[in-house]
Amino acid sequence: MSLAVVYSRASVGINAPLVTIEVHLANGLPAFNLVGLAETALRESKERVRSALLNSGFEFPAKRITINLAPADLPKEGGRFDLAIAIGIIAACELLPEVNFDEFEFAGELALTGEVRAISGALPFNYACQKDKRTAIIPAINCAEAALIPDSKIIPVATLSTLFLQLNQQQKIPLFHHTVSTSSPSYQVDMSDICGQHLAKRALEISAAGAHNILFCGPPGTGKTMLAKRLVTLLPEMTQQQALESATIRSIAGHPITPEQWTLRQFRQPHHTCSAVALVGGGSNPKPGEISLSHNGILFLDELPEFERRVLDVLREPMESGQVCISRAARQVSYPAQFQLVAAMNPSPTGSLHDGRSTSEQVLKYLNRISGPFLDRIDLQVDVPKLPSTDMYQAPDMKSENSAQIKQRVIKAREIQIQRASKCNALMTTKELETYCVLTAKDKQFLQGAAEEFGFSMRAFHRILKVARTIADLEDCELIARQHLAEAMNYRALDSIIHQLRY
Repeated sequence: MSLAVVYSRASVGINAPLVTIEVHLANGLPAFNLVGLAETALRESKERVRSALLNSGFEFPAKRITINLAPADLPKEGGRFDLAIAIGIIAACELLPEVNFDEFEFAGELALTGEVRAISGALPFNYACQKDKRTAIIPAINCAEAALIPDSKIIPVATLSTLFLQLNQQQKIPLFHHTVSTSSPSYQVDMSDICGQHLAKRALEISAAGAHNILFCGPPGTGKTMLAKRLVTLLPEMTQQQALESATIRSIAGHPITPEQWTLRQFRQPHHTCSAVALVGGGSNPKPGEISLSHNGILFLDELPEFERRVLDVLREPMESGQVCISRAARQVSYPAQFQLVAAMNPSPTGSLHDGRSTSEQVLKYLNRISGPFLDRIDLQVDVPKLPSTDMYQAPDMKSENSAQIKQRVIKAREIQIQRASKCNALMTTKELETYCVLTAKDKQFLQGAAEEFGFSMRAFHRILKVARTIADLEDCELIARQHLAEAMNYRALDSIIHQLRY
């Protein structure tokens, strides 16, 4: 009778809880029992492990094999435990007597040939492994991604047989070393590519400076999508912690991570036919959705009114809280979702508001596809008009500001915000607004009068204050002035259109 204990990790949200794999060989009729709340793909691992062992030159023990995955109440899925189970069986057969398995953690899916295939979630696996001061033994294809965790020890493995020789000290596999790129990320687009649209460019700068959500409203072909795609070029580089958070979510979702470009902010653009689950995440084993994949980056919703209203409304809570909690009968998972929303839309169902092909009732019905509470959470609503015909054939103005020049002002404004409140203006609470957005009595009366005329909600009222605070920061003004409030209210294009149509 033999017993072996090896370690691996499950994948639960952005965490990788430890799983202890106990392998027990006993006399009796040959059997292979796997216990510990294993789902279908994991229960099938016994056939993969059996074939992998035989094809790697090992003799499969003709004994009663019991494998326990502890803790027993933690759901476990996928083929990530194959490698650990195979090594546990080999160790239980007393073929690795000199190995201290307390020093290692194993993860990898086995092919029938004994090759080790890639897994998802290698980054959080290695992060947790490094915290427990163990060496991660993972598929070679996952090593570049896992090596983003500094000061971690990784042994790349390609086949089960080579891993056995490594553990038995018959063949040395060097630790994986990868130099993480420290160069600034580069984008293929630039603000200087855009002709005209000076108001929209200004709004985009304000959006970047204060992390404000923004909506572009205008006829087709006016450059709304071009503007949206260039917002990432204005944002400051992510910190290492932010980059690791974003990379961890992509790792869990099974998306490839290129070490040379891993610090780039994500720009996600789901199609308007996507479901609510695709947007916020879900499934029996909850996976991250588009809002989490765009964490610390941009979520771009083009053709906004074409999204189902209930799909858009599921964004309301994450936009406020910066995270999404997905609850299922078996488990509850939270994913970070601190994204910046950029949306684009036409002002009418026919594309243009003044083409004479839509009545006021039809336009209002079209605009009412977007709920008021959702619109309240968008700080900047920007009109993107059709360019004059004389500008259509002009090349981009080489004298216009490029992204790098605007980015310097954005970084300076953000530094002011961090020093003042330790956060961007868009994230300020009501109490912080009272502290940092003080107005004179006349300016308060001016803002309240505009709010009554246009029917602004309290949330929209606060959004205007936050935008005005950002405009003042861009001008390095300590106090919010009347012109800052006026400019902030000018970025309420959709509210203005709805007000004109109704009255």
